[in-house]
Amino acid sequence: MLVFFLLTAAGIAIVSSNYWIIKSTRNQLFSELDKTPGNDIGILLGTGKTLRSGDENLFFKYRIEAASALFKAGKIKHIIVSGDNHKKEYDEASDMCDALIAQGVPDSCITLDYAGFRTLDSMVRCLKIFGQKKATVISQAFHNQRAVFIGNYYDMDVVGFNAKDVPKQFSLKTRVREYFAKFKAVLDLYVMHTKPKFLGEEIKIKVN
Repeated sequence: MLVFFLLTAAGIAIVSSNYWIIKSTRNQLFSELDKTPGNDIGILLGTGKTLRSGDENLFFKYRIEAASALFKAGKIKHIIVSGDNHKKEYDEASDMCDALIAQGVPDSCITLDYAGFRTLDSMVRCLKIFGQKKATVISQAFHNQRAVFIGNYYDMDVVGFNAKDVPKQFSLKTRVREYFAKFKAVLDLYVMHTKPKFLGEEIKIKVN
């Protein structure tokens, strides 16, 4: 009986967390370029360039396309590329920076954040390390929901620009993981008060 009660309570908590995050951020997410508010800063959330199989990661491809489209349309002027760099052979930030430059974004308009190990880290470091309270988050919609929710918790003025979605047959595992990640975000913010793994000295960004 106790196990049933605990499982039921956990299920309700997970569903409620997802509902809260999705509903509270829906007016801050945009999919159309012309309807997206302009901001000086864009935060491009990291992901690997390739899958474990060696195939192209469509999440990476579509985020790069979204960020470069925002930049070329004048919707953002500078991009913080925030990604995981926990081992030498895996460097999300550098790979995304190279891809942006290949798309025509000047390297002078890109700042690399190598300590974006989690979405929470990326958002908090944008505020506390790079001194940016107002920004446009760039990722797929389901990820932007969580990132913007975290930004709202820290009283940031953020919107999300949704990169093209990846077909469900290629992203089922990611979508299932995100369902639990939203629940974890609520725990991190409101229960555990989780802090970023690394902070450090403030880094000033010069916006052209």
